[in-house]
Amino acid sequence: MTTELGEFLRSRRAAISPEEAGVVSYGARRVPGLRREELAMLAGVSPTYYTRLEQSDHHNASDSVIDALARALRLSIEEHDHLRRLARPAGAGPGRAREEEARPSAVAMLMDYPGPALIVDHANYVLAWNDLGHRLYGHGLDFDAPYADRSMRPNLVRRFFLEPEGPELFVDPGDAGLQMVGFLRYSSGLHPEDHILSCLVGELVQRSDLFAELWAEHPVMDCGYGIKRLRHPVAGRLDLAYEAMVLPETSQRLMLYRAEPGSPSADALSRLAGP
Repeated sequence: MTTELGEFLRSRRAAISPEEAGVVSYGARRVPGLRREELAMLAGVSPTYYTRLEQSDHHNASDSVIDALARALRLSIEEHDHLRRLARPAGAGPGRAREEEARPSAVAMLMDYPGPALIVDHANYVLAWNDLGHRLYGHGLDFDAPYADRSMRPNLVRRFFLEPEGPELFVDPGDAGLQMVGFLRYSSGLHPEDHILSCLVGELVQRSDLFAELWAEHPVMDCGYGIKRLRHPVAGRLDLAYEAMVLPETSQRLMLYRAEPGSPSADALSRLAGP
């Protein structure tokens, strides 16, 4: 039986070499990465137990086993949390995100923010943006597009993978695409039964070979802060720091962007804002 837990463990086992794990390699290897028995040894569990964990719908792993596997696989904090949610789904929190609109008070604060700002949901559908947020990410779309029916609402991941000009906005499209897929994996761990997410992922797997390839690699990323490096058709090169803050009692994120004062990116934002 193939499970989300098993697929994730196999992808991470394949991503770490015996040398990186401090394991003496022996014999020819048919696939890259660690063998099951090698990972089991590093985690301090029996090969039989680990095989059951990877091959079946086995949800009785203790916290100590999950932590040991995370250490052996050198998982990031986000990946460790994702593994725990997959292995212990009963304690993973809400299985389905609520389909909801952005709160009026949050939208009002968004509109007052001087830099680009957006509110997105757990599947990266845009629920609201201010003028600069629209100019930054909504090229070719009406300002009111986030308030349309969900089938017409802009989705940042869909625009990147399904629109020809989508990757052109990013200085490093490869990294941008990986982060987008990583966030959807992270979100799917939080909301494993969510219909909106499953429909979006199903569409993207069918229509984008690149998305399908990245999805099969099981990247997991929270993408809560960082630098967005963009090549905007109007403003030019932009390096913007961003923070993604989860809005209380929702699965939404408030995305705020900022350019360093006096920098070329600040000048580019001024050009984006227009006269």
